[in-house]
Amino acid sequence: MQVQPYLSFNGRCDEAIEFYKSAVGAKVNTLMRFKESPEPPPSGKFPPEILDKVMHASLRIGDSIVMATDGGCPSKAGFSGITLTLSVSNDADARRLFAALADGGKVGMPLAKTFFSSSFGMLTDRFGVSWIILVQA
Repeated sequence: MQVQPYLSFNGRCDEAIEFYKSAVGAKVNTLMRFKESPEPPPSGKFPPEILDKVMHASLRIGDSIVMATDGGCPSKAGFSGITLTLSVSNDADARRLFAALADGGKVGMPLAKTFFSSSFGMLTDRFGVSWIILVQA
């Protein structure tokens, strides 16, 4: 059994995928747009404004899978109460990934040594996704 996050970027999924490819080396396993769906929704057809948007994407980040979508494209994505943790093996990787994810985002706790990690920090990226970066002890 696995737990895999499924993030809804509400119209910014393509932008988010490109950002995560650059910031954390994400690899796209699957990407399907609404216009490529083999079946129409129960209402009969997708609204024309979402046809080119991402219906489903699967990204590999390290050993993990993160899924993403544009969803129904409401006005704003919300990730309240969810934090993704990126565990790395050394301080150099922690600094590099923290800086990349923080670009255009907001640092909540700068990367620093703690009693449980040589590098630990918290941030919210430009899409509103919260991250913890830490070096495993």
